[in-house]
Amino acid sequence: MTQLDLVPVKPTTAIVSEPVGRKASGRSVWFRMLVNDRVAAVAATVLGVVALTALFGPMLVGDLATDIDLDNSNQAPFTLAHGWANVLGTDPLGRSMLARLVVACQTTLSVAIPAVVISAVIGSVIGMWAGYYRGWRETLAMRVADVIMSFPSLLLAVVVLYVFSPSAANIVVVLAITRIPVYLRTARAESAELATRVFVDAARTFGASGTSIITRHVLPIVLPTLLTVATLDFCYVMLAESSLSFLGIGIQPPDVSWGLMVAQGRTYLHTAWWLSFLPGLAIVITTVSATILAAWARIATDPAQRWRLTVPQKRLSRFAKTGKAL
Repeated sequence: MTQLDLVPVKPTTAIVSEPVGRKASGRSVWFRMLVNDRVAAVAATVLGVVALTALFGPMLVGDLATDIDLDNSNQAPFTLAHGWANVLGTDPLGRSMLARLVVACQTTLSVAIPAVVISAVIGSVIGMWAGYYRGWRETLAMRVADVIMSFPSLLLAVVVLYVFSPSAANIVVVLAITRIPVYLRTARAESAELATRVFVDAARTFGASGTSIITRHVLPIVLPTLLTVATLDFCYVMLAESSLSFLGIGIQPPDVSWGLMVAQGRTYLHTAWWLSFLPGLAIVITTVSATILAAWARIATDPAQRWRLTVPQKRLSRFAKTGKAL
């Protein structure tokens, strides 16, 4: 017997502490990758502020978005003479533009987010199911997607909302249906390629069901791609809602959205530019931030490109100029 055999071993401590360290390191790696990309960090901050504004903003502004004060109609922004609520100016009825932007933020996101979530869930499930089983399932799913995509999504939404009463619920349903093929095609392609992998064949050999293979093996690999697509699709859906509201068949008064505010202010462009400019600026900032974050997520979820986000940008720029090792 050697001295090594006399050393006490505590396997329980090692087993318990290892997963905790892995979880902490995984979270820190993602945070460090986001911090190293300053542009993506700013975009994530902007989207976080927009989300918090949509959640808690209407409770803070109260009835300021609906209070009418004709004596202060079309007041210019960036003046505190009429109180902090009117720092971004007022509309023709004297209502606070700041308060209306906050309430419109909640309305716009309450349409865009559910539409993206519904279309992503339905399209991804059908796409993975069709791509894994192939055969008639794949043919049927792809033909349905082709039929939906044969109609321009915005034109289809215009027709449907013209026939039915325009409301937030109808807008969510129409936009969700028109965006299902995007996720269906993406999930189908990824799932069909993964169905031929060795680890999937091994799972079949050990008797795993198709549903189990899809949820445990296919979904974790396809999910990063679908999240990136969903982030980009969020921009499209929000712009589509704004376009519908601008055309007058989207959100209807007394509700308010960013697109509706742009439409209501277009007749005052020469005398009160801020009525359309400020909600339009909010749309642009939100969509650009979501696009930047989607580009960051695409690199962060790619094992071949992820290393670029773990290195500070100064070192990357120095490497690009000199060609020396990092």
